[in-house]
Amino acid sequence: MLKNLAGMALVAAAAAALMAAPANASSSSAATSVVSVASESEATLTAGAQLIRTRVSFGRCRDTCRINVRVRNISGKYLYNVRLNARLSVNGRRVGTCTDYVGTIRSYGTRYAACTVRTSSLSRAYNNFLDGFTGFRYRASTNVSYRYYR
Repeated sequence: MLKNLAGMALVAAAAAALMAAPANASSSSAATSVVSVASESEATLTAGAQLIRTRVSFGRCRDTCRINVRVRNISGKYLYNVRLNARLSVNGRRVGTCTDYVGTIRSYGTRYAACTVRTSSLSRAYNNFLDGFTGFRYRASTNVSYRYYR
């Protein structure tokens, strides 16, 4: 407990010194570096608007699952290098992932992507459903990454 209190005191002293330094020396290089770090951290915390919308549907989903995704570009920008990552879960447990390369999407265009999950975890979950041990509620979460020209 003594170490925790000493650590907290050191952190508080360092924070007080950093807060007081820019006020005392406004023209020093330390003040400008603190300001630039603060503005960089604010810039990384704010994310830009997403340029796409997705809709997930399923094909056959038993011991293998087909995940179909519609990717719509809702911006006027040309998207390229569009990739899909999907994670499938059954009854709240992750049973597999799949990936697909979508390609390019013109402005306000739509592309369809699909991938198939084939894992032993999914097969085991389906066998448990057939044996009457559990239900078979499947859900997919998707992540679509892309690049675009400004």
